[in-house]
Amino acid sequence: MSATERMRMTGAATTTALGIDRLSPAPMYLQLKHRIVDTIARQGLRPGDILPGEHRMCEQYGVSRTVVRQALAQLEHDGLVDRVKGKGTFVARQKTPESLVHTLAGLFEEVAARGGHVHSDVLRQQVEPATEEVADALRLESGTPVVAIERLRFVDGEPWSLSTTWLPLEVGRYVLDADLGEQSLYALLATHGIRAVRGVRSAEATTSDDEQGRLLQVGAGRALLILRSVSFDENERPIECFTAYHRGDRSRFEFQLRADAATAELLHTGLESLGSAPSGTEHDGL
Repeated sequence: MSATERMRMTGAATTTALGIDRLSPAPMYLQLKHRIVDTIARQGLRPGDILPGEHRMCEQYGVSRTVVRQALAQLEHDGLVDRVKGKGTFVARQKTPESLVHTLAGLFEEVAARGGHVHSDVLRQQVEPATEEVADALRLESGTPVVAIERLRFVDGEPWSLSTTWLPLEVGRYVLDADLGEQSLYALLATHGIRAVRGVRSAEATTSDDEQGRLLQVGAGRALLILRSVSFDENERPIECFTAYHRGDRSRFEFQLRADAATAELLHTGLESLGSAPSGTEHDGL
């Protein structure tokens, strides 16, 4: 038996032992991705632990470097690993999924529901004149006194977001002197019969300035997610608006999408119309 044949046999045996099935309909990179995830869990690897290099993975799993790179790219996209050029691939710190965009929950409620702990350093809690933007959101005249609360939020001891909330004075007076370090603003307002029943929220990307970078401990010029919100009570009265800067390396926002009956019917009708297009008519596929 030649050396080449022995290497092939050894490679085949190794591949089978490590769970890469060349006869499986599942792409090898996807099998490798799952195998790496299993290895991280089985070995109890923690955030910051380094994974074997690409060359070592090629030998270990009997696959090409292209397959390894595809698997690692998928893992990086999923937020499970961090690839640092010139240093290697590391187990990533898991991002906290937040449904704050499509629900009226606050960060306190969102994290508490998952068994986590939120603490806030209150940087500002005072009455101040509303800027034009804040006044517009709260349907007030510019310069009207409002209660402003700026907080640096920590999740399980780590800086997570920097938020500023503005409330009309008749609402904010209930929380102006409250200790908000360990309690939910929404829950406190609810004890006074003030509850949000509707809201408008948006999320977009930006980068940190010097002050945000210092407070969030990421440095200037790093990725942040901005969440902006206005909430209304049952009488359609704006009761608060806020702007929150979330660390891009610690948070991701989840969106739950649903087609209502009217939209689904309209879409179905549209598809039928496209399907019965006259001969010679062209349309783009969906």
